[in-house]
Amino acid sequence: MPNDTVDIAIVGAGVSGVYTAWRLKEHDPTQKIVVYESSDHIGGRLLSLRPPEIPNMVAELGGMRILPAVQPLIKSLIVKLNKKLPCAERIDLYDFPVDQPQNLAYLRGTYLRLSDFEQHPEKVPYSVTYLERGMTAGKLIINAIEQIVPGITRADLSEEDRRVMARDAEFGGVKLYKQGFWNVLMRIISGEGYLLGIDAGGYNSTLSNWNAADAIPWFLSDFGVNAKYQGFRKGFQQVPLSLAKLFKDLGGEVYLDRPLVGFDQKEGEYELTFKDQPPVRAKALILAMPRRSLELIAPKSPPLQGDQLSEWIRSVTPRPLFKLFTTYANPWWRAAGFYKGNDFVPVEAGRTVTDLPVRQTYYWPKDDGTPAQTGPSMLMASYDDGTNIGFWDGLRRRRGLPRKDVPDDPVYADFEGPGDKAEVTSCPGSDDWHKHRAPKRMVLEVARQLATIHGLSHTPDVRSAAYRDWGDDPFGGGWNSWNIGVRSKVVKQQIVQPFPGERFHICGEAYSDAQGWVEGALQTADMVLQKFGLGSL
Repeated sequence: MPNDTVDIAIVGAGVSGVYTAWRLKEHDPTQKIVVYESSDHIGGRLLSLRPPEIPNMVAELGGMRILPAVQPLIKSLIVKLNKKLPCAERIDLYDFPVDQPQNLAYLRGTYLRLSDFEQHPEKVPYSVTYLERGMTAGKLIINAIEQIVPGITRADLSEEDRRVMARDAEFGGVKLYKQGFWNVLMRIISGEGYLLGIDAGGYNSTLSNWNAADAIPWFLSDFGVNAKYQGFRKGFQQVPLSLAKLFKDLGGEVYLDRPLVGFDQKEGEYELTFKDQPPVRAKALILAMPRRSLELIAPKSPPLQGDQLSEWIRSVTPRPLFKLFTTYANPWWRAAGFYKGNDFVPVEAGRTVTDLPVRQTYYWPKDDGTPAQTGPSMLMASYDDGTNIGFWDGLRRRRGLPRKDVPDDPVYADFEGPGDKAEVTSCPGSDDWHKHRAPKRMVLEVARQLATIHGLSHTPDVRSAAYRDWGDDPFGGGWNSWNIGVRSKVVKQQIVQPFPGERFHICGEAYSDAQGWVEGALQTADMVLQKFGLGSL
């Protein structure tokens, strides 16, 4: 028999889990609410680390930015948290740069500046149509979207307006939700235009064949004409860490390294079985977990095995996401700039894109948002979200194989540079940088590709490197997208409480309107909280 009974058990210490726990505990401090997390860190797919030798930079191995103009939930949450946190612990933001005109695009063996797409389209090595010439990748797709759903790109529309338009829209006589994003794009733009959208846009999965009715408003939110991002001075992981702290200050409990094996409903309660731990009984259960995590526990969780709930769980597809950070003695990439008259314009902020497997390289800012101009510096050397991740699989340990199981194999040896001997100053409560060391072969290969895209014979020595592949279990991917033919509005309402009248709930970014964003995690968490009688912040 279980030796512990709680009022509400929440499985998953990502944003949706700790946010829900805090809100419920704040509402009723007398309830025994416990969060169980399978990993050793709070934050889920938010993982913020300070690299060795660079105390004024924070690497974001997971989520790295927000769009305040179109993400009201995270914006409001930060305001609310800052009213409760001590001054020294408040969450501060900075403007997060992306595309700078002087930055590089290395595509099909051709060196371009990002400004060339509009100013010198004759240099762009894609055989696009006359109407497609002179457009950036983003403008090319936005122009196509406007033709698919006329009027949807109007600046006066809200995010919800666009979602409603897309869900009700037809294209070619077929409801948009029954079609794939790739399918409808190819009815509007040329094959070369589509490849340009992928290669120069830097992302693979965003233009893949997912539910067009969800993909279109999602794309306009993320890559809209006036999209303005903000990053976190102390790391994005500060948000869930702050939520967890406030929750624990109210008497809540968080247990790390507590993987859930399965659960069942017994005598009106939920009996949870954890690995190497006694079972726990809960009067209410919230699974703050993505699709893959739910599938891993489903074989030993009878409530998840019904046909209807199984179908809802499978209504989304996990999408890959890979990040690799490298550090250096100085920001050598500044020299890749150019002279404008007598003034040198350095490459120092935002990103460079390529069709090589590194895909996107970000010139990482300091924690105040300013670019590194001298001294120890850092790159997000590779940001991959598609088939290129398979390339990096050949340079790392087999998925699911713990480090301890390959102790002496030189093929899988970790990279150890001069910086790895320095002391690491981690963000408070976050994982240590060295837990995520990149393999030596991976670092050597990314250095080779970085030299190629910057037109160099070689790059300066890497001092330290860390990576994260979110396709590994239990996440299964860095984000999730709605499948073709799914009525997302219906599924997201049903899955938060799959069995009417029962105190069993599911939340997280996977089943939201803002997939891949913390905004989506908060949206579904608020939907669960409504079932407990709580409103939004």
